[in-house]
Amino acid sequence: MTESGPPFGDWVDSVQRRTETALEHFLPAPVIAPARLHEAMRYAVLGGGKRIRPLLCHAAGALSGAAPGALDAAACAVELIHAYSLVHDDMPCMDDDVLRRGKPTVHVQYDDASALLVGDSLQSLAFLLLAEHCAVAPEVRIQLISQLAIASGSRGMAGGQAIDLASVGRSLGVEELEFMHIHKTGALIRCAVRLGAACGQLDPSGHAGLDHYAATLGLLFQVVDDVLDCEASTATLGKTAGKDAAANKPTYVSTLGLGRARERALELHDEALESLASFGDAAQRLRELADFVLTRQH
Repeated sequence: MTESGPPFGDWVDSVQRRTETALEHFLPAPVIAPARLHEAMRYAVLGGGKRIRPLLCHAAGALSGAAPGALDAAACAVELIHAYSLVHDDMPCMDDDVLRRGKPTVHVQYDDASALLVGDSLQSLAFLLLAEHCAVAPEVRIQLISQLAIASGSRGMAGGQAIDLASVGRSLGVEELEFMHIHKTGALIRCAVRLGAACGQLDPSGHAGLDHYAATLGLLFQVVDDVLDCEASTATLGKTAGKDAAANKPTYVSTLGLGRARERALELHDEALESLASFGDAAQRLRELADFVLTRQH
């Protein structure tokens, strides 16, 4: 048990349950027309995933003294963007995958057109949550919407996905690879931390360290993901193992080799922890999340 709360595992379970309950509340009921679209949206979001981004949002919010109600809406908004990106990423025109979180992907379970509309609808719902359900001052709400828009679009996740698609069959250097993943994977992880911190009050001097932590953690998450894609089974991952290698995509493993990729993960983990030094015990959950990302098995 930490000085500030329950053991890490209990805290994770609590935030995950809280997030699941909030998502169930915010997503349209499957009986509301268009019922099939709403059913597919819930299929894409509920009952799966580690909820890393909501966990980061809540941990950063706890550091800044944010109200839990405000954090629920912010955490769910980031998670909805993440879920929409997975739905679209799995489609035949993108990565063309049939398995996500241990069950058929949305375009397989429903159809391509439904998957496209599910992603579109989840994206718009994310911004609705920030606009109407986030209990913060109006000027803060505008800041949250702006940050999520940047993190989601061509200067963030979507831009990183475009670079990823354009890199198939190419050999990228480490700097090029990290530039891609700072956007594709890192932008939403960084945004989750920023939204959580912005929902409360944080000394301006603390924002730089917190932001560096989030940026470094985003890269760490991707390095670990690439190692797991190489080493873990499809059953463990809940998605098709070895997919990136089969598609001839550049990864940390293909660029650095497996051993060096593991070393890079340890370096990024240490760097993330160093970024939190000025916060003392108040950042314990963020430190534990860095450990969690480093050691995750799926």
